[in-house]
Amino acid sequence: MNRIAIIDDSDINLTLLKHLVNKLGGCEPLLFSESLKGLAWCIDNEPDLVIVDYMMPELDGIGFIQRFRAAPGRADIPVLMITANDDKEVRYEALQSGATDFLTKPVDTVEFRARASNMLMLRASQRRMADRNQELAEEVRKATEEIRAREQELLFRMSRAAEFRDPETGAHIQRMAHYSALIAARLGFDTATQELLLQAAPMHDVGKIGIPDYILLKPGKLTHEEFELMKNHAALGHELLKGSSSSVLQAGAEIAVTHHEKFDGSGYPKGLIGEAIPLYGRIVAVADVFDALTSERPYKKAWELDRAVTFLREGSGTHFDPRCVEAFLAAWDEVLNVRERFHDEEVPQL
Repeated sequence: MNRIAIIDDSDINLTLLKHLVNKLGGCEPLLFSESLKGLAWCIDNEPDLVIVDYMMPELDGIGFIQRFRAAPGRADIPVLMITANDDKEVRYEALQSGATDFLTKPVDTVEFRARASNMLMLRASQRRMADRNQELAEEVRKATEEIRAREQELLFRMSRAAEFRDPETGAHIQRMAHYSALIAARLGFDTATQELLLQAAPMHDVGKIGIPDYILLKPGKLTHEEFELMKNHAALGHELLKGSSSSVLQAGAEIAVTHHEKFDGSGYPKGLIGEAIPLYGRIVAVADVFDALTSERPYKKAWELDRAVTFLREGSGTHFDPRCVEAFLAAWDEVLNVRERFHDEEVPQL
């Protein structure tokens, strides 16, 4: 049922226009003898067609149309102005104000039917287009979510590829990623940035794909030469991830090359100092080290939580950014929840 608002200060004109609208079929005429009341209804509701007289007290037809068009969502609703004035200047002003079409009094019934029917068909077409646009937007949203989900899965699997060659686990990836997001939240980052870190942090050690097995899987302490080769994984990870248009991969590249930097400049690969180290790298450094310390590996036992916390505190300002350490410890209850959610599988001993 099409709702047609009719605004005219003459009861005779309202009766006539109501009769003409009823003859269109499938329409509900809504009558207003006061322009301001009619305007309020048209703004609060959504008519399919507005028929408004030009000459009215309080607010004339031009003023009515201007206010109506200025209301949200009212730019495309057809407006038919009826006027006894055949002056072209009036028509031009009405068109500039947003009138869709005109009728001159006395209203010709055949012309009214044709013009009103055309505008209702226009409105129906607009609605179909709007509905189709919503359908397309929903399809795009779903497709985007599917692409994002596949991207996330691919990134996680790529991260696991490095871990499969390293005695770390998929649970480690999950924990340190969630720790990173918790730190970001405590530092005041928005939800989007927290989600970005959650997706990018697992790629911190992807460069280990390029490290020889005899080094990567060595159960004992590395020699100086072996450790120098191991340090190459930071630059290798950066080379693997850089240059992408994906914000996640860009963040991953930054994390890969900076998460082994230390706040006092003694880290690698560049020996960056303090805030010269990108913040994502400083965040992941805390998350990664804490989880590595508190996780069991074939070559070591897991540290007690208190011992790992002491290590973070003692390294605050030297190894770690103090703000990141404070943020991590401030989220301690959430940290424990993450540890509870993501357990390591049983670790075989060498």
